[in-house]
Amino acid sequence: MHVFNGKADLIAHLNSIKTAHSTIGFVPTMGALHEGHLALMKRSLQDTDFTVVSIFVNPTQFNNPDDLVKYPRTLEADVAKMNQLNPDIIVYAPTVDDIYEGNTVSQHFDFDGLEFQMEGKFRPGHFDGVGTVVKRLFEIVKPDLAYFGEKDFQQLQIIKKLVSKYKLGIKIVGCPIFRESNQLAMSSRNERLTPEERSEASLIYDTLNEVKNRFQTESIAEISAWVSSVFDAHERFDLEYFVIADANTLETQTEKESNKNYRAFIAVFVNNVRLIDTISLN
Repeated sequence: MHVFNGKADLIAHLNSIKTAHSTIGFVPTMGALHEGHLALMKRSLQDTDFTVVSIFVNPTQFNNPDDLVKYPRTLEADVAKMNQLNPDIIVYAPTVDDIYEGNTVSQHFDFDGLEFQMEGKFRPGHFDGVGTVVKRLFEIVKPDLAYFGEKDFQQLQIIKKLVSKYKLGIKIVGCPIFRESNQLAMSSRNERLTPEERSEASLIYDTLNEVKNRFQTESIAEISAWVSSVFDAHERFDLEYFVIADANTLETQTEKESNKNYRAFIAVFVNNVRLIDTISLN
């Protein structure tokens, strides 16, 4: 298995193996790999000739320094999982300096308003950090296809906008959310939960599933009030936001219209561990 810590070596390797007709698939991650990540890699291995996986905890997308410090870093175990999946996977595990070259700041982006919704409201600068690191990784790897999970649906839409605005010529492939046996959306942050918290966090998906049912007969205001009451009744949970949004613009909706696609988005703290999830309502 090839593991590169520097972009120069990675680029040289990719140049040596790529032909005019071969394709590169790319799966950017922050490590602490789970089955959801591996599913993205399997899709890339299926679709393309070469698969590159990056493992990089990007400092510029964390608006909470404590969250950055606590984010799990398990490179050795991650490489072992990828090796078991397919030893031909090419791993790029750069240092901060290799990505940022001594200037660890975000570029500012205009994502046509997508960046100001939901996560953007509660995590100032987050999507500038995401845009900065993804654009740099795309410029290094030069993939033909790149794979992202739909759990981070807002991020997925923003990366599609990034590719479009900068004419990067990369096909962005959104892949379904992978869930644990209790339907909790798989996330590296789940590792920070106690077994009891992890079990009880099934409440998040159960709530979204009920929202989908209620969406057929209840108003958005009624549904939002019900969601707030659910989490108010559970001391362990702190609801940061619940939003029903237009799936295309991501703008928060207050009334239902027949010609729109809707999604519900939620962010919840479980004893200081922040978890997000989403579900299509149409």
